[in-house]
Amino acid sequence: MQFPLLAQVQDNAAAARQLLEQQAVTPPAVQPNTTTLWELIGYGGWGIMLPLALMSIAVVYITIERIIVLSKALKNDRDMLDRVRDYVHEGKIDSALNTCANSGTPGARMVEKGLQRIGKPLKDIESAMESVGELEMARLERGVGVLSLVAKLAPMFGFIGTIIGVIKIFYDISLTENISIGIISNGLYQKMVTSAAGLVVGIIGFACYFIVNTMLNRMESRLNATALFFMDTLQEPQKK
Repeated sequence: MQFPLLAQVQDNAAAARQLLEQQAVTPPAVQPNTTTLWELIGYGGWGIMLPLALMSIAVVYITIERIIVLSKALKNDRDMLDRVRDYVHEGKIDSALNTCANSGTPGARMVEKGLQRIGKPLKDIESAMESVGELEMARLERGVGVLSLVAKLAPMFGFIGTIIGVIKIFYDISLTENISIGIISNGLYQKMVTSAAGLVVGIIGFACYFIVNTMLNRMESRLNATALFFMDTLQEPQKK
């Protein structure tokens, strides 16, 4: 015995299933949430991140400028010193002075001062050259103190940001009486971002200070060697 109504219902259900299968659409893939660099910096708070940014700019500028200046100052003076020695032995002091003036390096200016003192006691000549050497080193060390200051100060700024982030966490908890991750996330972001930024700027500042200070030590050794060479030249017998 057949049931026409039941057969019709089954046919309708099969047709509906087929229609749904044809119209089924694959759901779009969920894109992972991403955070840009500016958003990450914004989590740290501009009151802390802006000073750190200014410190990093100052470190980069001073480091590049000092490296250029020191590279020029560390130019090899050996040819200049050999010519000065020959002129001194021949009694041509004016030619030796012109050679130093044309060189324009810190060592040349120090030797020039020694040449200007020829005829006075060796102790006076040495003292005058030491004074010029100290002035030259002071000029070359300009701005280096800022690198040392940033290396020490930047982590402190990061620590201040950490304290502010912890305060924000407890303040948000007190307002909502809830310790969910959504409530404390802003404070955690500020705490971690400022700490990391302070350490990064501090490390960069220390590395740049070490590089520039190493070049300054080389310059000081070069000036000492130049002064010693010139004093030995004055005590050598002149050519006849």
